[in-house]
Amino acid sequence: MNFERSVSSAQGAHIPLLLILSATHFLNDMMQSLIPAVYPIIKQAYALDYGQIGLITLTFQVTASLLQPAVGYVTDRRPMPYSTVVGMLFTLCGLIGLAFASSYPLLLLAAASVGLGSSIFHPEATRMARNASGGRQGLAQGIFQVGGQSGSAVGPLLAAFIIVPRGQSSLSWFAVAALIAIILMVWSAGRHTAVRRRAEQSKARSNTVQPSPHSPAVVALALTILIVLLFSKNAYTASFTSFYTFYLMGQFNVSLQSSQMMLFLFLASSAAGVLVGGIIGDRIGRQRIIWFSILGALPFTLMLPYANLFWTGVLTVIINLIMASAFASILIFAMELLPHRVGMIGGLFYGLTFGLGGVAAAMLGQLADSIGIDRVYQLCSFIPIVGLLAVFLPPLHSEWRG
Repeated sequence: MNFERSVSSAQGAHIPLLLILSATHFLNDMMQSLIPAVYPIIKQAYALDYGQIGLITLTFQVTASLLQPAVGYVTDRRPMPYSTVVGMLFTLCGLIGLAFASSYPLLLLAAASVGLGSSIFHPEATRMARNASGGRQGLAQGIFQVGGQSGSAVGPLLAAFIIVPRGQSSLSWFAVAALIAIILMVWSAGRHTAVRRRAEQSKARSNTVQPSPHSPAVVALALTILIVLLFSKNAYTASFTSFYTFYLMGQFNVSLQSSQMMLFLFLASSAAGVLVGGIIGDRIGRQRIIWFSILGALPFTLMLPYANLFWTGVLTVIINLIMASAFASILIFAMELLPHRVGMIGGLFYGLTFGLGGVAAAMLGQLADSIGIDRVYQLCSFIPIVGLLAVFLPPLHSEWRG
């Protein structure tokens, strides 16, 4: 019996630990979301074009992706719960760098530092959430993810009311959030160590090994499909986090603060989506949620480029609510395929897919410079069609048994 299943058999979900992990995820992703939230400010201050804005997103997301699978692979062999503190220190340095950067290259360096913090935080925190699940994987990942999604949503709101009126240097104020996160990470690491010790005692009394339900070729194909599905979701989301405020200001002539509020509504819907999707996935199965999440958004994405301001706000909330519901199920699906590589899977899916999302942001930025943002959103409306690939996913062993 692997470690994660040992935890499940030993006791129920550790809700206090999950809530603190969710809080650290909230603070981590909130600080990261400040990067795209301040794009309108730095675009004007540094005279940047859309391509350079996309390059900042690329630098952050690719840096965040490079180390995550490697960190996850290492921590699969030797768990290091206190490594999350190191990751937060990188994020803190990057945040200070963004606040006081004197040139475009320094902006890129600061964004890279924040990305490094993300690459260290996510694999180990994902493992800790799974180990604390007590068998309710969808609930645990939903709680953990709702923190990250809420943080991503709050970032633009804080930028609208703090950074926009007070300028780029006010980013340094969020160093306080990084210090709070470090304190919570120290607590969660200590608590997880105790949870793990009890689970190892339970594991020592059982030598049962859960066989892999699929061949290596089937696992490789399924992981590839899951990565492509998550990339399609992140590519669509990247078009909003990087360019939605510009789209709203150009298309509907709204103010910067109003556009940031609408970006907040778009991102806030993710929080509800991941939690509800995770809980329902525990009940009806991962594949059904994946099918609904990606293909279910298609009618609304096709309508979005032709909607007025009011319906643009309504449709974006519906789209993100539906699309976000897949993340927990996709992640758990991958963990079930490789149950002994939880950290590596967490790093791969947080890292690689968000890195590819950064590539998409850079490409969309170049495309927006050529054909305009409105045409970019027309093209992006077809991205959810990629969800048809879900038909090739194998059934999960745990779902064979109901």
